[in-house]
Amino acid sequence: MNKKQTMIVAAIVVFGLLAGSWIWLRQPGGAAASKSGHAASAAPDAPAMQSVGMGNAEVQAAKGPHGGKIFRQGEFAVEVTIYESGVPPRFRLYLFENNKPLAPSAASVVLTVSRLGAAPQAIKFTPEAGYLIGDRIIDEPHSFDVAISADYKGVKYAWQYGQTEARIEMADASLKSSGIDILTAGPARIASGLKLPGEILFNSDRMVRVVPRLAGLVVALPKNIGQSVKKGDVIAIVESQALADLRSELLLAQRRSSLARTTSEREKKLWQEKISAEQDYLAARQAAAEAEITLASVTQKLRALGALANAAPTSASLTRLEIRAPIAGLIVAKDITTGEAVKEDTPMLTIADISTVWAELSVPAKDIGTVRQGQKAMIRSTATAASGTGTVSYIGALVGQQTRSAKARVTLPNPDGQWRPGLFVDVDLVAEEATVPVAVAVSAIQTVRDWSVVFGRYGQYFEARPLELGRTDGTMVEVVKGLSAGEKYGGGNSFAIKADLGKAGASHDH
Repeated sequence: MNKKQTMIVAAIVVFGLLAGSWIWLRQPGGAAASKSGHAASAAPDAPAMQSVGMGNAEVQAAKGPHGGKIFRQGEFAVEVTIYESGVPPRFRLYLFENNKPLAPSAASVVLTVSRLGAAPQAIKFTPEAGYLIGDRIIDEPHSFDVAISADYKGVKYAWQYGQTEARIEMADASLKSSGIDILTAGPARIASGLKLPGEILFNSDRMVRVVPRLAGLVVALPKNIGQSVKKGDVIAIVESQALADLRSELLLAQRRSSLARTTSEREKKLWQEKISAEQDYLAARQAAAEAEITLASVTQKLRALGALANAAPTSASLTRLEIRAPIAGLIVAKDITTGEAVKEDTPMLTIADISTVWAELSVPAKDIGTVRQGQKAMIRSTATAASGTGTVSYIGALVGQQTRSAKARVTLPNPDGQWRPGLFVDVDLVAEEATVPVAVAVSAIQTVRDWSVVFGRYGQYFEARPLELGRTDGTMVEVVKGLSAGEKYGGGNSFAIKADLGKAGASHDH
């Protein structure tokens, strides 16, 4: 072969090599890389393809045999999964060489996870049965960029990919039209408590059932049900023969006492003048003392009946028993009518002092430990604008078998009479007041999947941040986990963010 033919053959061989290399490099997922591993290839038998960012290039990550994303360079491959069936979610990695599983200890792998608004997080792995398991729980949402760094047989490999979940882009210009405010998580003073329904009742400790204490006939009822009375007001008049007998006995006792006292004084004077014997004087003094005792006894009986002031020498007034209000209050029950015969213990009227009332509530068994006597409570009427504060005065010792709750009462001042028995109310029991390091507005809390979330604001993006919540006062709620002080979040009409997220179709991608 001459020199010219040799040059032609060499040119054809070089052209063939260049063409073959160009075709191989153009195949999806097939890329030759240096030992730094700046390429990713898909497993040839993986059907599902997903876009994966790699530097300024973009390749396709295939679905591996364990349902994760598989990355390949040459003969070495890594499958990345997040496993969370019955356990907290963690990364699990599977290693392959020539499509055959490798022992998990065959290579060392580190993943670096970068989230919006958070510092990159390095995840290290330890071998387990057939896979490598990450040393950290992967919090929801699983929305992040991942950089994979592997070392196998002294060769370093690197891939990267990203996935988004519960994230939506919304420009600043559209926030105002959507009614969304940007708030900042931070410290707050929270008075945590318990909110329960209740009902206003009469204060039974301030109620009196009036009875006549003497049998008789009702001749007048000056007051009617619903009327207010003062202490000492006449609320009923009864004609009683027993009262007439007592008053007659009082008149007789008064006269006997007067006569006995006069006799005793006369006998004393006669004895001092040596006219009569001392024995006569002592007998007269004894009779006077006995008359005084009888008079005092009858007087006390009438005083106990409240009828002493009505005692009079006229026969017409002897039977008249005036029943007076023992306390000031409201007549809430009337059990008799005019002309009715009553016994000593017949209930006539019930008077309630409504200067204080009770708010009775049922406390679920799980919340009994948060309620204590002396605890402050805020009462709000569900039917009117009335509101006020009271104090827990009673907690039942028993839990109902059907309701699984215990009765409790709040004593509530009622000087203006605005709390009417029978009103339904909401009772807010203040358990404790404390400053918490991180809190958000209750109005910003939304539900995504089974999470309670706020939507964190990161640049032009909102992303759901699942929260572990603590104490609340109805306006602010403590964030135990999920958001840091100083982070921005969507407040106000945050439901608009959730609605747009639903339209965008959030996915849960592992």
